[in-house]
Amino acid sequence: MADHGFTSTSAAARPATLAATLAGTVGLAAACWGVAVWQMTGMDMGVATRLGSFAFFAAVWVVMMAAMMLPGAAPAVLRRARDTGGVRAVPLFVGSYLAVWALAGIAVYALYRPHGPVAAAVVVIAAGVYELTPLKGYFRRRCREGARSGFGFGLCCAGSSIGLMAMLVALGVMSVTWMLVIAIVVLAQKLLPPKAAVDVPLALAITGLGIWIILVPSSVPGLTPPMM
Repeated sequence: MADHGFTSTSAAARPATLAATLAGTVGLAAACWGVAVWQMTGMDMGVATRLGSFAFFAAVWVVMMAAMMLPGAAPAVLRRARDTGGVRAVPLFVGSYLAVWALAGIAVYALYRPHGPVAAAVVVIAAGVYELTPLKGYFRRRCREGARSGFGFGLCCAGSSIGLMAMLVALGVMSVTWMLVIAIVVLAQKLLPPKAAVDVPLALAITGLGIWIILVPSSVPGLTPPMM
């Protein structure tokens, strides 16, 4: 009878554990959205945005990545909690997942310079083309399947979203609007299976945006500061 009671208790605790894990993941993402919006207020200068000191940028970038990437990572986090039978492995999984995006931020800081609309357009067009490549498809499938480690999962998801994130950096790395747009696309691609009827028009729309920026950059809100 004691064994039966223990089994019943464990079975009842598992849904509660998963619910707590989901609530914690989504709640952390929501909190990071609030902090990110506060941090980025007044910082957006479109293609002329400056990153500031490394410490400042790192603080903003990590919060941005947590806000943008954790909602789509929730299924993988739940699988991790379910497979390990508890939440103790979740912080390490989430932390190592975000560590990948933190490393990406170091690369962004090293390579980024304020630039012009044409440079931004080239990056956007490249992002649109990347959406249709087999490499993108491979990483997207791996990102949806999950991985044993948060770091491995992060690498797959970074490979899937690298074009979209480059697009964010090119158009306005401190833009809350572009941050939201890219976050929605990233979330949809993590949760929904690939479908040509959706993916091809999206890639064409991104490429078309890049061409439009070359032709009429002033028509894209927030792309350039008034003095440009």
